[in-house]
Amino acid sequence: MTEYTYMWAYIQKHPQETKRLLGLEHQQLLELIAYGKLLKENQNKEIEKSKTRLIKEGGGNKAKLSEEEQIILMLVYLRHYLSFQLLGIMFKISQSSVHNIFNYWQSLFEGNLPASLFEQVKKHPEKMEKIKEELIQHELIVDAIEQAVERPLGQEEQKPYYSGKKKDIPQKAK
Repeated sequence: MTEYTYMWAYIQKHPQETKRLLGLEHQQLLELIAYGKLLKENQNKEIEKSKTRLIKEGGGNKAKLSEEEQIILMLVYLRHYLSFQLLGIMFKISQSSVHNIFNYWQSLFEGNLPASLFEQVKKHPEKMEKIKEELIQHELIVDAIEQAVERPLGQEEQKPYYSGKKKDIPQKAK
């Protein structure tokens, strides 16, 4: 029996929080997990066909995280862009394990789930008109307000903080 991480246990206990934490409804998460397990099983069957076994089937190191937890780890990264180091601490595994888990599941899903509209347009520019028609039916809200940052008043002290994007340089106190 695998000891679940806090994140998976929390989601099971509070399914209404799934959308906020992972960007998916709870039912969508369960469907994604089931689909991910199916993809992994199919991939393993393909690998077994051409594999020459040196160790018995089922041998080797056991995964520290269940498949559910691995998929949740990938979704947490995609939703919050935490560092692999921080994810390792959260899921009680090494940073390199986080990296390997993320890349494994991301590549598995990438080839088997439909691309986002943005990716579709990049690959097939001729579909732009159809996608525009589809997007017109939705409202898009972007929060892109720039926040003023306090900076030193002296010109020389300010140089390391000046970006050039905004010409808003505070005046020296008189």
